[in-house]
Amino acid sequence: MTMENFFDKLLEVLKQDDRFFTEDGTLLRNKVYESALDAGLIGLLLANDDMRKRFFADVNGTYVFDKDDFRWVVNNREFLPDSYTRFKNKIGLADSRGDLISASGDVVLAFPYKDCILEGGQTKDNQRRTEVFYNATLAPDEVDRLLYPKVLVGAKRYSTNGVEENAIFGDNDNLIIKGNNLLAISSLLKRYEGKIKCIYIDPPYNPPSQANTFAYNNSFNRSSWLVFMKNRLEVAKRLLHKDGVLVVAIDKNEQPRLQILIEEILDLFPNLKRVDSCW
Repeated sequence: MTMENFFDKLLEVLKQDDRFFTEDGTLLRNKVYESALDAGLIGLLLANDDMRKRFFADVNGTYVFDKDDFRWVVNNREFLPDSYTRFKNKIGLADSRGDLISASGDVVLAFPYKDCILEGGQTKDNQRRTEVFYNATLAPDEVDRLLYPKVLVGAKRYSTNGVEENAIFGDNDNLIIKGNNLLAISSLLKRYEGKIKCIYIDPPYNPPSQANTFAYNNSFNRSSWLVFMKNRLEVAKRLLHKDGVLVVAIDKNEQPRLQILIEEILDLFPNLKRVDSCW
C-alpha cells in the first residue's frame, strides 16, 4: 500500500466520527491527536484491517494500541495537503522533537488546590470568610452534592406589562440567575450542555495590592483565584457549542496565568474562537 493510499484509508476511517471534522468537512487534526486514547476512535481503528495492522500489536491474542505511532502519523506533514511545515499548526513552546510542551501533559500550570472544588459560599461582596476546598478524589460526595442541579425558585418575568410573580420560564426566556454562579451554571448543564453559542465572563481581577485577602470584590489570593476560575471554566467548556465563543474580560495582573489555564482546559476545542485578553 502506498503512503497516499494509507492516508486516504485513515481519513475514511476518521470520517465515521463527526467529532473530527468541521461542518465544511475540514479535518480537526489536533482533535484527532488529543483523542488518541478515546475508546470510540480506538474501536474504529481496530475494526479496520489496514489500521489494525499499522497501529496495533498482537500480544497473545490481545491487541495493544500504539498511540505514539498513531500520533506521529496524524502529525505527519503528508497527512494533510496544506501541511508545508514540520511544526504543528499551533503556536507554543516545543521540545527537541518538535512536540508542543502543552500537548505532552508533562508541563502544566500547577497551583495549590488545583484538584479541588472551591465551595465559594460568600454571599456579599465585602464578606470575608474561610473558604472550603473539596478534593475531587477525597470528597466525591461533597463535590457531587455541591454541583448537583439545584432547583431555581422565585422566578419573576419582567416585561412591558410589568412584573409577573412565580413565572414558569422556558427556552425562549432570557434568564438572570442570582446566586453562586458555579452552582447556577452547573444546574444548567442538563438542559443546555453543548448548546451555548457565547459565554462572557467578567471575573474578579485579583489586583496584587489585595492579594492576601479573600473576597469576591477583586481580592482573591492567586491560588484560590485560579481554583475559582478553573472550576467555572470546566463547566463553561461543557456548556459551549462546538463552534462557541468564549470571551473573558481580565486585566494584566492575572491575564498570563488565565491564558495558560484556558488553553489547558479548552485544548480539546481546536476550532473554538477565543477572545480571552480584554484589558
